[in-house]
Parts: sequence; C-alpha cells; structure tokens
Amino acid sequence: MKKFLAVILAMTMVMALVACGSSDNGGSTAAPAETTTQPAETGNTDAAPAAEALRVAMVTDYGDITDQSFNQTTYEAAKSWSEANGADFTYFKPASDSDDDRVAMIEKAIDEGYEVIVMPGYAFAPAIAATAPEYSDVIFIGLDVSEFDLTSAGLAELPENLYCAVYQEELCGYMAGYAAVKMGYSKLGFLGGMAVPAVVRYGYGFVQGADAAAAADGKTDVTLKYAYGNQFYGDGDITAAMDTWYADGTEVVFACGGGIFTSAAEAAAKVNGKVIGVDVDQAGIIDGQYGAGMTVTSAMKGLAATVNSLLTAVNNGSFAGGIVDNLGLVSANPEENYVQLPLGSTQWSDSFSQADYTALVGDMFSGAITVSNDITATAADMASTITVTDLGNLK
Repeated sequence: MKKFLAVILAMTMVMALVACGSSDNGGSTAAPAETTTQPAETGNTDAAPAAEALRVAMVTDYGDITDQSFNQTTYEAAKSWSEANGADFTYFKPASDSDDDRVAMIEKAIDEGYEVIVMPGYAFAPAIAATAPEYSDVIFIGLDVSEFDLTSAGLAELPENLYCAVYQEELCGYMAGYAAVKMGYSKLGFLGGMAVPAVVRYGYGFVQGADAAAAADGKTDVTLKYAYGNQFYGDGDITAAMDTWYADGTEVVFACGGGIFTSAAEAAAKVNGKVIGVDVDQAGIIDGQYGAGMTVTSAMKGLAATVNSLLTAVNNGSFAGGIVDNLGLVSANPEENYVQLPLGSTQWSDSFSQADYTALVGDMFSGAITVSNDITATAADMASTITVTDLGNLK
C-alpha cells in the first residue's frame, strides 16, 4: 500500500504543486490537479445528482497561518487546492498550545461537517491518537508526524483513515551544508530549536554535506559550531549567543527550528552575516525583515506537494491510509522531490551553480552519495574533514 501511494505522490506531484508565495518548492507555478464532473444531458431526469464538494479543514499547531513555516505553508496549500477544485475550506486555531485544545478544534471541525482534517507538526500526535480511531468516517492527514510520535501518544495501530508523512530532513540538510561550503563559506554554524529527531536529522545532514564539500575541495580549515536553543523561538539570550558566534567569525548559520531563526537573523544583520532557512523558502521573510541578500538558501520539506497530492487522492477516490510515509527523493530532477533547495532564491555562484546542484541531487538519488540518518551518533561523528564544536543546549 505504501509503495502504491508513493507512486501516486510522485506522479501527481508536478501537476499538484501550487504557488505559495515564497514558501515551498521554490515557488513553483505548476497548476494543481483538477477534477471534473460531466454535466447531465439536458432533459435527462434520471441523471445522478452532482457530488457534494469536499470539505477540508486545517488545524494549526502552536503557531499561526502567518508563521512563514509549517502552518502558513500548509494553510496556503490547502486553501489554494480547495479553491482550484471547488472544495469548501477553512482553518481552526486552538486556544492554546495543548493537546486538549487541539482535540477540541478537531472535534469542532468534524461537528461542522468537515471530512478531511489536515494537521502540521509532530505535536498533533496525541490529538490524532485521541480522535482518528473514534471518527473512522473522517480522513486525517498529519504532516511531520512519525510513527514513534503516534506510538508514544498511545496509538497502538494506525487506523485506515489516517495518513501521516515524515520527511528525510537529513537529505536537504546535506544539500544546504554542501552548498554553503562550495559557495566559499568556511566558518559555519548550526542553531537548532529543540533536539527532536527531525531537527537532529537536519543538523547531522548539514554537517555531512559541509564535510563532503570540504573533502571534495581539499579544504581543511572549515569549522562548524553546533548548538540547540532548547526552544522553538528566538529571544534575547539566543540572540546574544549568536552575536558571539558572528563576532568570532561565523559567516553563515543554519537556523533550524520554528521561530528561532529570528535570533540568528538579528545577530547576522549587525555584521552583514548570512543565514540558511528551514522547512520552507524563508528568503522572503528573512531578507525582507533583516536585510536583502541575507538568506543563502533554505533546506525545504515538500509540505505543499504533500497536501496537494493527498487532497487529490482523497478527491478522486485513491486515498490509502493506515501508513506513515517517509518522503524524500523521488527523482533526479530537484523540483520533483519532497526535500530540496529553492531554485529561485538560492544564491547560486560560479563555484556552486544550479547545474552543480542538479548533479548533486542526481548522485543522491542514484545512491552514489549516501547520507546517514543515525540520530544516536553525535554531530562530530558525522564529520571527518571539518572541525565540529558541539556546544549542546544554549539554554
């Protein structure tokens, strides 16, 4: 079943991508897949009534639909798909960051007749465990919700009305680290939010990519500071730590974890430093708020592509649930993958061009390049050429 859905996702992906501003998939403008209903012939009183429009609801995580990250990308993708396909769409925001309030919003959406519930972020696992088995006639779509998250939340068996997607963050983290070193940066930083598996995979991929690029170019002077803020938002303490990094010569920081990028960007802006975005193409918000040209690239997950593919599958009757899909590379073409760098905003150079990036993705897709996702190791274990200084939690 998993293989069947993966094929559907890969086949529908290019058609299903929608423009989400500067959010996901490099700002692709491919039109979403559309469904059509043949009109009844004039005078045919036996014609079947038109099918009712699909009703889609999104429930936000602890952020809002303007967070330039998971919530906004998911909201824009679901809204755009619904508008293009004649579906009824709305979103619900929990009153607080609690499982009870997330459950309350899911149940409110169901009470109001919504048939598909889309939820971004691992924090939804307990709410999914509490509601998906009970409402078997409703389809639940969880983005970045792992089987471990669900099991830990007490869900012993995946119900057939549930589809969850996780992403191979280590792959796009690798792309970002490789690109940074190839572009000439030699003093790097990784600022994670909390050391949850997805963030760790991003970071370890970033280390491996930087290490591989340094080895390929014969560079022995590349250094990387590695730390977690122990929270998913920036504040004065984290900004102060980033001030010391940039003052000490750090050139670019991969800020990975919700709103924690604000601290890296604030510090970078003071010294003309650089940052790397995460999850979606963050160049629009970072460059717009902190300084043009600040964002080197972004390590992105294909949230919009997943939303579009799944809603298309629900709409045409090919939805298959009861699985957690691990999405990554499905093609040697960078734009067709669920993890990638943005083509439009990445600061390509003579030393690392779009053609070089395409070649890198091709090698990763073919297996010529492999990336470890072992989060039981340490950051330093992921490098053999560069020097990694692991600073643990900053707070």
